[in-house]
Amino acid sequence: MKKYKRNQRIGALMKIFAEKPNYIFSYNYFSEIFNAAKSTISEDVAIVKELVFELDYGRIETISGALGGAVFIPVMGSKEKSDILSELCVLFSQRNRILPGNFIYMTDIFNNPNIVTNIAKIIASEFCDVKIDYIITVETKGIPVSVMTGQKLNVPVAVIRRNNKVTEGATVSINYVSGSSNSIQTMSLSRRSLKENSKVLIVDDFMKGGGTCKGMADMMREFNAEVVGTAVVIETKEPEKKLVDNYLSLLVLNKINEKDGIVEIEPNHKLLK
Repeated sequence: MKKYKRNQRIGALMKIFAEKPNYIFSYNYFSEIFNAAKSTISEDVAIVKELVFELDYGRIETISGALGGAVFIPVMGSKEKSDILSELCVLFSQRNRILPGNFIYMTDIFNNPNIVTNIAKIIASEFCDVKIDYIITVETKGIPVSVMTGQKLNVPVAVIRRNNKVTEGATVSINYVSGSSNSIQTMSLSRRSLKENSKVLIVDDFMKGGGTCKGMADMMREFNAEVVGTAVVIETKEPEKKLVDNYLSLLVLNKINEKDGIVEIEPNHKLLK
């Protein structure tokens, strides 16, 4: 079996860790790939650990013991986070995005893999030290963000539907009040989507009144699941009081002026402290 030089192993380790963050790799796994002793692999991981720290990519944690291994936890530096949020503000504030009724066209942004990956990196970075079993979202433009966040945190995603589907099997349905329109709506989730007593992170694309996020939190009680966090890409400045508390937003939408073609949107400055 082929032997690899240290620089080759270091490059491969960086790629393996980056492609599967928050996943614990055993030293045995690396030993088989590189045909190297575990002591050699341990030295390689120590080099990668130092490199990741110096480059501000996050951190690598090692697990001692007979089954020893390592896991890469991506934690975003403040400068990279600021750059991404600034770029998002530029995208969302483009004049040609304003739709009649003071809405913003966002579909192309949330369907762009590169943009969504950057959004997910920020959310995952903020919740990297929280025990999470599932990402929960509702069938909106937030699904791509949720899936990529799930990939970064190495957890599955459960999608709450607006309507029951026969392919979902037995479902739980609840009625909730929309925070923006104050109307009663329905959402449902397959009983097979998540295990009871799970810890979940709610992710959504947009929050105005907070009704949808509250509805998802209410749904989680039907599964005896604990909501350990809520993250939204954009929240509106008004109404200031939402139907949910303790949520994280990446951007704050202050105002849309359809007549003048102005979208006032800014980063959530709490993220940059």
